[in-house]
Amino acid sequence: MGAPWDISFARTSDGIDVAYATYGDGPRDVVLIHGFTTHLDFIGDSSWHSYWTRRLGERFRVIQLDKRGTGLSDRTLGHGSIEDRTRDVLAVMDAAGSSRASIVGISEGGPIGLTFAAMYPERVDKLVLYGSYARVLWAPDYPVGFAPEVADQFVALIEEAWGKGEIFATFFMTHAPDAEAAIRSMSKFERNACTRQMAGAIMRRNLEIDVRALLPAIAVPTLVMQNTGDPLAPVGFGRYLAENIVGAEYEEADGDYHCTWVTKAFEPLMDRAMGFLDDATVAPRLEAVEAPTRSVATVLFTDIVGSTETAAAMGDEGWGRLLEQHNQRAAEATRRRGGTVVKTTGDGMLALFDGPSRAVQAIHDLRKGVGDLGLQLRAGIHTGEVERTNDDVAGIGVHIAARVMALAGPDEVLASRTVRDLAAGSGIVFTERGAQVLRGVPGEWDLYAVTDGIASHATS
Repeated sequence: MGAPWDISFARTSDGIDVAYATYGDGPRDVVLIHGFTTHLDFIGDSSWHSYWTRRLGERFRVIQLDKRGTGLSDRTLGHGSIEDRTRDVLAVMDAAGSSRASIVGISEGGPIGLTFAAMYPERVDKLVLYGSYARVLWAPDYPVGFAPEVADQFVALIEEAWGKGEIFATFFMTHAPDAEAAIRSMSKFERNACTRQMAGAIMRRNLEIDVRALLPAIAVPTLVMQNTGDPLAPVGFGRYLAENIVGAEYEEADGDYHCTWVTKAFEPLMDRAMGFLDDATVAPRLEAVEAPTRSVATVLFTDIVGSTETAAAMGDEGWGRLLEQHNQRAAEATRRRGGTVVKTTGDGMLALFDGPSRAVQAIHDLRKGVGDLGLQLRAGIHTGEVERTNDDVAGIGVHIAARVMALAGPDEVLASRTVRDLAAGSGIVFTERGAQVLRGVPGEWDLYAVTDGIASHATS
C-alpha cells in the first residue's frame, strides 16, 4: 500500500539528515515519535504505525520522523545520545514550520519527548506517552527496571535474528489475522528499517537512557498511557512516569501487548489520547508563544586556577589584558557550541547550553584555547532547572553547578550524575568521583570527572 505522504529532510546541527513527513491538515501540530526503528516508506504497511498516524491525522497535522540511524534518515547514529535525538526533533519541527506542537511519544519516543519538553518548553503544549519509560534497566532506586542480563540477551537476539521478522513479532504481542503474511511483512520492514548491526546499536542506546532527573521539570499537561500486561514496557514503567510528573494524568488498560496487529483493541486508549489532545484552549501552531522563564538547561561554571596569585604577580594592567583575552576565547568557545555566556565572574564565566555534550565540547575548546595563555581552568557542569531573567539566570540548577565546580581540582571538569545520564551514548567518558556533599544543597550528589572521552567527542 505504501505511505500516503511525501518525504522531506531536515539537516541537524551535527550534519545528519533526518527524514520526516506530514499527514493531515488540522489547525494544530502533533509530533509523533515512534519507538525503536521505522521507515516512512513502509510504515503505511504496518497496521500499528499507520493507525497512530491516521487517527491523529483526523484532527491534527501529524509530523513524524525516522530517527537517526533508521529508515530514510542517515544510517548513522552519530553519537546517538538522547540529547542528539532530541535535537533531531527540534530540527524537524523547524523544517516543517512548526513553532509549537503536542508531542506523542511511543516506547523509546517517550524519553525523547520528555527531554524535548524539558529543554524546549516553549515549543510544546501537551505530552502523551504510551508504553514508555524514564529508564529501562534496574537500579537500587529503580526496582521496576529490567536486570542487565535480560537486556543483554534481548540485544543479542536482535543482532542474531534481525531481518527475519522475529524481532517485531516480540513487539506485536497480539496475533495477526494471517501470521505468515505478518512475518513476511515484518521481515521486509526490519530489513529496510536498518541494518542488523545498527538495530543492535540503537537498542543499546535505548538501554542507556535515564531521564528520571527531568521528570520534576515537566511543566506541560501530560497523559501517560500503559497496558498492565505490556511485556516490553512493564506497568511499573508507566506508573513511575505518572507518579513523578507533576499533574500527569494516567490511563491504564488491561492489554497484554506492547504493540498490536488488532488495532481495534487499542481503541479505548487512542480515544483517551485524542480527547486529551483535542483541547481548543491549546494554542495553534503558528501562534507566537513567549518563552517560559523556567526551563531545563545545562549550566557550565568555569574558574581560572590560581587567579589571585597570577593577578598579584602581573599587576592590574597585565592581569586585565590577560583576563580580556580569556573572556574573548570563552565567548568564542561557548558560541561555537551553541551556548550563551550569561556573565563573566571576574576569573571565569557562567554559560548556558541546551544539552550537556555541548557544554563538554565548549569547556574542551576553552581549555585548549587558553593553554597558550598559561592558564589552567577548573569547571563544573550540571543540567537542571534554571530561572531566566533579562540578563541573568538563577535557580537551584545554577547553584548546584557552582558547587560542583568548587570541588573540581586544577585542570579538572566535574559533572553531576544528571549530566552523565543525559550524555549516555555520547562517547564522553565519565569517571566516578563518588558521592559528595555540595555546600547549601541537601543530600549527597554523585559526581563524575570528564576524562579522556572529552577529546574524541569534541573533535567529532
